[in-house]
This record gives sequence, structure tokens and C-alpha cells, in this order.
Amino acid sequence: MTRDLTNGSDDGIDPVTLEVLRNQLESVAEEMGQTLIRGAYSPNIKERRDCSTALFDAEGRMIAQAEHIPVHLGAMPAAVDAVREHDPRPGDVFVLNDPFTGGTHLPDVTMVSPIAPGRDGSTGAGDRDEIVGYAVSRAHHADVGGMTPGSMPAGAEEIYQEGLRIPPIRLVDGGEPRDDVRSLVLANVRDPRERRADLRAQQAANERAEERLESLFDEHGRETVLEGFDAVIDYSRERIATEIAALPDGTYEATDVLEGDGVTDDDIEITVTVTVDGETIDVDFSGTAPQVAGNLNAPLAVATSAVYFVVRCITDPEIPPNHGCYEPVSVSAPEGSLLNPSPPAAVVGGNVETSQRVTDVVFTALAGAAPDRVPAQGQGTMNNLTIGARDGSFAYYETIGGGFGARADRDGMDGVQVGMTNTLNTPVESLETEYPLHVERYALREGSGGRGRFRGGLGLERSVTVETDATVSLLTERRRHAPKGVAGGEDGATGENLIDGEAVPAKTTVDVAAGATVTVKTPGGGGHGDPDERDEGGLEADRVAEKSSEDD
Repeated sequence: MTRDLTNGSDDGIDPVTLEVLRNQLESVAEEMGQTLIRGAYSPNIKERRDCSTALFDAEGRMIAQAEHIPVHLGAMPAAVDAVREHDPRPGDVFVLNDPFTGGTHLPDVTMVSPIAPGRDGSTGAGDRDEIVGYAVSRAHHADVGGMTPGSMPAGAEEIYQEGLRIPPIRLVDGGEPRDDVRSLVLANVRDPRERRADLRAQQAANERAEERLESLFDEHGRETVLEGFDAVIDYSRERIATEIAALPDGTYEATDVLEGDGVTDDDIEITVTVTVDGETIDVDFSGTAPQVAGNLNAPLAVATSAVYFVVRCITDPEIPPNHGCYEPVSVSAPEGSLLNPSPPAAVVGGNVETSQRVTDVVFTALAGAAPDRVPAQGQGTMNNLTIGARDGSFAYYETIGGGFGARADRDGMDGVQVGMTNTLNTPVESLETEYPLHVERYALREGSGGRGRFRGGLGLERSVTVETDATVSLLTERRRHAPKGVAGGEDGATGENLIDGEAVPAKTTVDVAAGATVTVKTPGGGGHGDPDERDEGGLEADRVAEKSSEDD
């Protein structure tokens, strides 16, 4: 059944054409992602799919996105805004990763290409010099320099230690490649061959967007497609506003903590006040800790991305994700705070770990408005594991799944990525082929999900033996404070990190000798509801699947 994107109006594009266009625009973003994944060289992109793609209009508004990585996508508008300040022209390709000018953290390299269909003379052209939109790809590169292999140092205290910092700069200028810029980038990373291939894959993805948009101009006509940009955004805005209006007005507050910043082990507080007022949501992080010495500082774009994710989760997931979904939501944090730091703050952990806690704390606040839509806490961490050689011969990066929190009507999922990440794992076969690593164990953690009427998902255990001297970096959370259950559900199990059987801190960087074994035990999800209300069928299924411990 076709949905009427024009809400019955006789003006503008007819509903059938617009619905076709909406799906085609989303397919452009999806094809970009497929091109990037197929063309990438590093396992982190081609296997784990740690990348995202999206299509923007000429004003920098997101039109369509591939359903990739939430922390990438919600922060992408800041990258496009940063590029638009540099007078982009048809034929340009910009690259950036600077968290203080449109990026998130340094390993996430963003490529932004102005789109001007017809500049090479095709029938889709109007004014060949007119930019009608932007193709954007963002990918986590396994190394971008810095003080440790893999560019995820646990003890970084300033951004200069985390890798090469790239403000928006032309990698291609008016169709002419800038070999000097590419050479500068590749001279500052540990595996230039891999970085070169991944950058080419991103560029190919952006080129694919221009090709596909040009074909849409040929099929529907230029003006129809551009009208479609506005109409799809308007539709999503109206739908999300209706969803927000259905929530009870009020002010909802919550506080949670991070477990140290890699420099100290002191808890770091994140406080949020969420105000629902009619068709709008205001999210204010006043009261959150000042920026810290370590690397858990998160640019405001990252915090904003986490908020957008939560709002999407508690509203209708069928609403097309684009700029219209963002307009009714405002986000603020004091300058110089953990969620709006000033340079040269270190930020590499903010994107991966602080974003997860922002998600948790906003969910907790909005549980007061939509209790049936908010799950128990999931593992609340990406369990970042980086292993690399200082000579640049390899750099392995992985985020490891864990327990998803139980929902009001079903159990949590086992061993999955939770919250702001949506990556796959690195298959054992690929990992052992590409790197001097051997997987000793990869299994679910029995009994790690919190009990409840509905049980939290199980965490994972992954043990990897390093077959050469290497540097290991761990950025993890929920090693001290367990993921919370709700409505009487029990907490999930905390995680644990070990090297050769000895516990190591949640955030650490250490050199190891050949033969060392790194073990990451990830947290389980919290339970939902009174455990005594779990039906007998669920209890028996737990025993059969070995999800329950002997004490359950």
C-alpha cells in the first residue's frame, strides 16, 4: 500500500511518484555503501562494515541515508556544514577528520563530494555549475597515525597524540586529483597501502551517488527530483512531530557515569534534562562534567547523534530518516564540557564510549515519557580492541558485541552491537588470514544477561593470541557499573579485560610480547520485569540454551 507523502495535498509531486522517489533516493545511499564495502581493502570496512553513506541536498540537509552506523550518521551534517564554508565547486572532493571542524574522532575519515549532475554534458543537466547536493561517506580507518598503532590510544591527553588531524581540504580540485594532499595524508599513517585503497573506495562511493542522481534526473526530470528533496524532508518532519506530540509533555532528568577517562579512574558524570513540549524535544546536558584530561571528550555532534538515535528508537521506525527527523529536536551542552570540549582535547574515546553513555542516559530520562518503548540497559560499550605493530605491518581494530537489554515484551538479543554502533564482527577466518593473530575462544557468556520477566541478552568472550610483539589498546566501559535492569529486572553482568589471565584496566595501552593472549569479556544486558514472573517456557529455554547459571 502506497503512503501519501503529501498528506493529501493537490500541490507538488503526486504521492505515487514521491514514494517511488523516496525509495530511489534511499537506494542511492545504499548503493554508495555497497560500493564502499566492495571496494575497501581493510577488514574493518570490507568485513565489519564500519562505514556509513548518505545523500544531502544543496543546503546541507540530509535527504537519505544507508542504515549503517548511528554515531556516524547523526553527526554527518556537521561535516557537510564545514565543507560548505570552504566554497565547494563541482568536481571537488573534500576529505576531513578533525573533530573540531566537522569530524567525530580522527580514525573516522569523511569524504564530501559536491554533486552537479550533467557537468560532463549528460541530458540530466540544468546549469552545469549548480551544486544540487552532496555525497558523503565516512569510514573508520584502521590507523591514521598518532602515538599508538591503530590510533586508539587509551592514555591520550591531547588530540595531537591520536593521529593526523585533517580539516576540510580538497583531495580533488575541480576534477584534478591533489596528489600533494594525498601524499601528505599517506606519509602520516602506518599502512599507506591500505589507507590509499580505502580512500579510493570512499571516492568511488561518492562518484556512484552522482551517477545515480543523474539517472534520476533523466528519469523524473530535474525539478521533480529537487521538489522531492523538500517533500521527503517535510513528510518526515510532520511524522516525527506527530510522534513527539503523542508523548506526555514534561521535564525528564537522568544521570549516569563513565568509568574513568584513561588518565584517572574517577567516575565522570553525564547529566541530562529532556523537555517534551508539544511537537518538540529539547535535550540539555547542563550539569555534565567539564571536559576531562583523557580521551572520553565527545564533540557536540557526537552527543547530538546519540540523541537523534534515541528519539528514532522511541518513535515510529518506519519514518524515513532524514533532516526532517532532526528539526524538532534541539541539543545543547556547555562549552568546555565533556560533551562540547575545546581543542586540543583528546576525543578518540568520546565517539565510541561516551556516545554509548549518552544513549543510556537519554533513554533513562525518556523512560518517564515512554516506559514501554525503552529497553533495559544494554552493554553500554563498544569494547574497542586494537592490536598493532609499531612498524606499521598490521593494525587490527574491532568493536566486540555484548548483551542487548530486555524489552517490555521480549528478551534482549545475545552478542550483538548495541546503541551507537551497528558493525559486524571480523570473521575468525578473515582475522587469522589478515593478521598475525589466533582466536582461542569466541563464545557467549553463560548467565551474563540480567534475569527478569524478560531476560537481558548475553555478553561475549573473545580471546586472541598475538603471534608477534605488538601494542594492545583497550577502550571499554561497564567494567565497574553494571548495565541496569528495569521494572524489577536484574542488572546484566559487568565486563572484564585480561592479558594472559591477569585483569587489566577498562582503558589501557600496553606493549605485549609474542604469545600473549588478550581476552575481552563483554557485559550482558539488563533484565526487564520481575524474574519471578518469567514463564516456565522461558525458564526451560534458558536452561536448554545455557543462558542461565546454576544459581538461577
